[in-house]
Amino acid sequence: MNENLLQTPKRKDEKATQDLVSCFSTDPFGPLVTIFEQRGLLTERITEELRHGEEYWALERKLCHALINEDEILIDDVMKAIHLKSFDYRVLNLLLYQLQGAKADELHMEFLSISEFLVEVSDDLYDYEDDVLENNFNVLRMFIRIYGASTAPAMLAKCITEAESKYKSLLELLDPKLSVSYQKRCAEATEEGGKASEHPLGTWCIPSVIQDEELYRSSLKSDTS
Repeated sequence: MNENLLQTPKRKDEKATQDLVSCFSTDPFGPLVTIFEQRGLLTERITEELRHGEEYWALERKLCHALINEDEILIDDVMKAIHLKSFDYRVLNLLLYQLQGAKADELHMEFLSISEFLVEVSDDLYDYEDDVLENNFNVLRMFIRIYGASTAPAMLAKCITEAESKYKSLLELLDPKLSVSYQKRCAEATEEGGKASEHPLGTWCIPSVIQDEELYRSSLKSDTS
């Protein structure tokens, strides 16, 4: 929870607000876990995904700190982070299975995982400039640090191509009706986003790389001052 969103309208509420902030700082999923337990929805797998969320946040901070301080960044950490980042989607998917009283379908979960990966990469490319400005985790930023500005786009494109190949293979294994329904919804979502594409997840556009992030941030700040 963003602490800036917590409002304290009255003095008597200050302690309650401070306790809430402290709770989210030390045990961010505690209240959510309690609700899941009360409703009989908590499973070991959901608990594991929530741990993945905390692991992602820690890894995100580590990687962004390394970028600013020009420390070494490992590709294994970057790929782990981009996969962990979708933990919230997996929690929601697992909850849907629980609410239906059904066991999670492993093929569905594997397919959704690679789909989520592609969506996360697409979002990072779209938000690249903003993420540089705010020092947020962004897969393109990480690739630039690891491979250099000239090589990073090609390496990321290779990564995307490999993921798309796996996506297509898993898509073919789905029930035909489910596959058609999923692709239709992807096409609708792409159109709703103002884009037209033959690819179910839209077209790829890798933005121009920012070679000197500090200069980029400084120039934008000077333009707005």
